[in-house]
Amino acid sequence: MKKPFLKFTVLLITLCVSVTSLAQDFQGKAYYMSKTTMDLDQFGGREMTPDRKKQIEERMKSFLEKQYILTFNKEESIYKEDEKLEAATGGGRGFGGFASSFTGGPKYKNVKSKELLQDQEFFGKQFLIKDDLKDLEWTMGSETKQIGNYTVFKATAVKPITGFDFSNFRPRRGQDAEKEEEKEEEIKTVEVTAWYTMQIPINQGPDDYWGLPGLILEVNEGRTTILCTKITMNSKDKDNIDKPEKGEVVTQKEYTEITTKKMEEFRNNRGRRGGGRGGRN
Repeated sequence: MKKPFLKFTVLLITLCVSVTSLAQDFQGKAYYMSKTTMDLDQFGGREMTPDRKKQIEERMKSFLEKQYILTFNKEESIYKEDEKLEAATGGGRGFGGFASSFTGGPKYKNVKSKELLQDQEFFGKQFLIKDDLKDLEWTMGSETKQIGNYTVFKATAVKPITGFDFSNFRPRRGQDAEKEEEKEEEIKTVEVTAWYTMQIPINQGPDDYWGLPGLILEVNEGRTTILCTKITMNSKDKDNIDKPEKGEVVTQKEYTEITTKKMEEFRNNRGRRGGGRGGRN
């Protein structure tokens, strides 16, 4: 019982010493790999051959597996997809191209002013999501593990679903449509597990995660895992953390309503086409 407490105390002392030693121009970069899984059976996968499933998985890989860079200082951060990898993968066509419309643009967070800004393109239209940075009620744990050279602590929270969850999207078909709609209405929150290190004592993290006494290196939320693969601190070349400015200004709630409406149209169209094929067979 005493060992976890002793380890926590030692790290807490390290945190206090580190905070006092942070320079005014303190800056770092954390590189993350994000991976989301999808159940193709929800998209008619039960009727697909193994080869067809493999083809679709390969086409979706560039959307479901991405790499991001979080540039941060004591108060601000910008989280965006690795531009080199983004250019190499391209936009894609068909279903993969449709799915890419949900890829998040650069996300800016200011943990002091509680400001959240995101540059987002959706079906060729540019939006600027502007909202308050939402607090998560983290439950701190004593469980630890290693991620690279960093000791990380576990924390959990229940997060409201504020955006369209593409990984849980499924076409509605026939008599199951009403049941699916009722089920979706029940899914309003998701449990989040985060791992943070007090060796980098800032309350930043990937995507819209923040609020822990150290940089968040891993997040598990639903079907998505975000894992830090590399960290660089106080390099000679400093990057500007610029606020996104382009696009029609909307709140997160307004943007979710826009994307949900579009997805409902897409889902209904697929359902009608599927029903038509079924009627002819």
